[in-house]
Amino acid sequence: MKTMIIMLALLLSAGVVQAADFKVGVVDTERVLRESEPAIKAEKKIEKEFSGRDLEIKKLMKQARELQAEVEKEDGKLSEADRRNKERELSALNVNLQRMQREFREDLNLRKNEELAMVLEQANKAIQAIADAEKYDLILQEAVYRNPRIDITDMVIQHLSTGTHGGESETSTGNTVVK
Repeated sequence: MKTMIIMLALLLSAGVVQAADFKVGVVDTERVLRESEPAIKAEKKIEKEFSGRDLEIKKLMKQARELQAEVEKEDGKLSEADRRNKERELSALNVNLQRMQREFREDLNLRKNEELAMVLEQANKAIQAIADAEKYDLILQEAVYRNPRIDITDMVIQHLSTGTHGGESETSTGNTVVK
């Protein structure tokens, strides 16, 4: 019996020692998708790509407002036929504007998703490189709570910006080792 207790104690203490060397990190993916250099470049690329269509929609909105103001201003002065023609023109303009806005939003969301998928793929490669270089046992990308001492988001953003892990200061303090 005494031998069993000693063996059990040895097994439990071995598990504690092994857990003390377990290195874990957490990454805030949303922050990486907002602040990293590839994410910022993707956002600028999308803005440039869609700026022409955005200007066209704004121009059409201005035209619709001006036509609406004209119809309201000349309400009593226009003949019934002219008023109906202007209202039809305004209605057609509004329908066209709504269609353009809907298509714009759909296309914009599709492009954003495509670009963010590419950024996320780069981030995953950066996380893998950091895990290999810094000898992490586990890196989580989403967590309800994360202790700042195990948050490696800055390292990932740095890696994406420079192509290096830049984690010397992070690991020299030993902050990411779970004890």
